[in-house]
Amino acid sequence: MSGNSLGKLFRITTFGESHGKTMGVVIDGCPSLFTLKESDIQEFVNKRKPGQSEITTSRSESDKIEIVSGVFEGKTTGAPICILIPNADNRAADYSALKDIYRPSHADFTYQQKYGIRDFLGGGRSSARETVCRVAAGAVAQLILQSWGIQIVAYTFSVGNLFVKQVSKFSKVQVESSITRCPDSAVAVEIESEIRKAKIKGDSLGGIVACSIYNVPVGLGEPVFDRLEADLAKAMLSINATKGFEIGSGFEGTKLRGSAHNDLFNVKENQISFDTNNAGGVLGGISNGNDIEFKVAFKPTATIRQKQSVLTNQNTLAEMQLEGRHDPCVVPRAVPIVEAMAALVILDHILLNRATQL
Repeated sequence: MSGNSLGKLFRITTFGESHGKTMGVVIDGCPSLFTLKESDIQEFVNKRKPGQSEITTSRSESDKIEIVSGVFEGKTTGAPICILIPNADNRAADYSALKDIYRPSHADFTYQQKYGIRDFLGGGRSSARETVCRVAAGAVAQLILQSWGIQIVAYTFSVGNLFVKQVSKFSKVQVESSITRCPDSAVAVEIESEIRKAKIKGDSLGGIVACSIYNVPVGLGEPVFDRLEADLAKAMLSINATKGFEIGSGFEGTKLRGSAHNDLFNVKENQISFDTNNAGGVLGGISNGNDIEFKVAFKPTATIRQKQSVLTNQNTLAEMQLEGRHDPCVVPRAVPIVEAMAALVILDHILLNRATQL
């Protein structure tokens, strides 16, 4: 199986299955002499872990990370960093019924068709459990970016038909003030209520995560295939359950005329800025110095506690109520995953950009 790695200079490779012994990630290309502690990474991983509230999956994992290589006396050595995250709360019995059936809107069918074999326990390699590895690696990237003054803040923009009314520069404190990770306190209450209702009904909801990256230097990205927004889109759409990506004005921008959509230059005291940010911080595939603004759409969780038609391995249809522990809405826990993926892309591009000019 290919496609388990991301990045060029700051490159990560993840491994492990949902109900296997352990999850893990290898980070290659991390600069040396950066101070790094397990507790620093743990803080980021804790924001993604299951069982953190009543509106998330009941799977209980400590997600305690362990650095097993690449760090000596508290500093990175330049060697590959390997981080392990053991799986503890395994309940194989919850998934025994999946051995002979394929769930609708899941990877069960396509995985079996492609490889001729699949780990049916929680989805195996195709499970969103894999994203714990990304968050661990993304934590390292975020810590390095923060030391350079670059901040990444993602938040729940919408769930179902409920969305943030007044968009502003939200802080991480505002985001973490609600279990929904929606910084608009009034909307957060409504979103929490809707997720609880869906959970009671055995149903699920989708939504949108918005992300802002502050203090990004000018010049990241290339003008053809390695455009910054293209790499961000690939990273975001590699996250489980994603169905859409837009940057800047996105699809709404198609409703404007050029005269209203263009971001006009502004020069003050020899400093160049823009009156607006419809481009989302990227022009011609290259960062322009504005904040990078994008959104990621997540579909409703595929596994729901309602009877549905499933496909059997005998190519027949059957009615079944699926069991297991699943988020009624993935959006709140997707927030730290989006931040992690953004950090991996931005750090990789910064390291690449250092080789473009003498």
